[in-house]
Amino acid sequence: MSINPDQALREHLVGLLRGGNAHTAFDGAISGLPAEARGKKIRGLPHTAWMILEHLRIAQWDIVEFSRNPQHTSPRWPEGYWPQQTAPSSDSAWNKSERAFREDLETMEALVSARETDLYAPIPWGKGQTILREALLVADHNAYHIGELVVLRRLLGAWPAQ
Repeated sequence: MSINPDQALREHLVGLLRGGNAHTAFDGAISGLPAEARGKKIRGLPHTAWMILEHLRIAQWDIVEFSRNPQHTSPRWPEGYWPQQTAPSSDSAWNKSERAFREDLETMEALVSARETDLYAPIPWGKGQTILREALLVADHNAYHIGELVVLRRLLGAWPAQ
């Protein structure tokens, strides 16, 4: 049985986007986080769990939209990528952010999985970026901030292994 290199790459990219191979995946990092801990700051750390979740959502949304929409305009850096509030306004706001993150991640997974997507072709409205590069960027950025969530939870005493 021969291995189709294109299909193998797409499957590896989806696995990388989902996380969990070499680090905790998104769901593992946020599952069970008590509502009262979502907006707590730890001395010496600049962000709360809410701020990190929103940053993950906004940055991923921006990359996904850039990848598929020639009319997309990115938020201003850095203020457009970080929430001003340190805590969610409600459980509903937290849940909405979680849901949007998952939906955009699924959109990127679908884009990468689609055989008609040329992973190597420059995105016509970009400056040399490719879907391959954007998928790797999403995976890398998410892994970094998911790691931050785990550290924050450990310092808050809100990590399951504690």
